[in-house]
Order: sequence, then C-alpha cells, then structure tokens
Amino acid sequence: MKKADTLKHWRGLPENQNILKHFTPVAYKAEGSRYGACGIRIDGNPQFIDAVLSRLKDLTDGENHVTRLELARNEVDGSKLGKAFHNADTHAEVCYIRLHMRGIEGAMASAVFDKGLNGATKRFEHAL
Repeated sequence: MKKADTLKHWRGLPENQNILKHFTPVAYKAEGSRYGACGIRIDGNPQFIDAVLSRLKDLTDGENHVTRLELARNEVDGSKLGKAFHNADTHAEVCYIRLHMRGIEGAMASAVFDKGLNGATKRFEHAL
C-alpha cells in the first residue's frame, strides 16, 4: 500500500477500536519466527515509549488466566552488537509486546496463585 493510501485509510478508521479483539495470540509453545504475528514494537526515548504505552492500557488485560503478555523493554545498546546506532534518540529504548496463549499448567497456576488476574480475565472475555 502506498503512503498516501495508508494515510487515507488511517485517517478514516474509527477511533478507539478494541485492540485485544484483533490481537491474535501466539500459540502455546510456538517455535520459530514470530514475524507477521500480531505484535507491537515501540522504540525511542523513554518518554515517547511511555506516551505510546499510555494509549495502549487496554492491552494490559492480555495478562490474564488465559493469555499472557510477552513484554520486553530494554535500553538500546549497539556496543553489545558491535554496531553504532547514530539515529537513536537520547537514552533510547525498545519495547516489544506480543500476546501468547497460556498452557493448561500456566492457566491453572495463575488461577490459584494470582487472583489479581480475575478482573483482567473477565475484561478480556468481554473484549472478544
């Protein structure tokens, strides 16, 4: 899709769509590349990442008894890779978000040991 077409499509989208409804979880114990699976990557300075995350709070209900969030947030450090990231912002970070199905063991353990996920599980059910 060309940039102009993408912008037109983007501007025409209804506001505040439910992301979780369309966030297909990665299968339990899936192996191999996750390229093309539903996921979000945010990179930039910490304040930018926080601002984007503040608009994605409904995704936190993906951490429940049925699914779990794969969530990683790290400082960008090219020295570990032998690379220089000249365009990286000051104190740059990267944040990855994916949704995964829990296995039966994980679902049962979370139900027993983490009652705080009960509300998120109910909201997740209603989101679908």
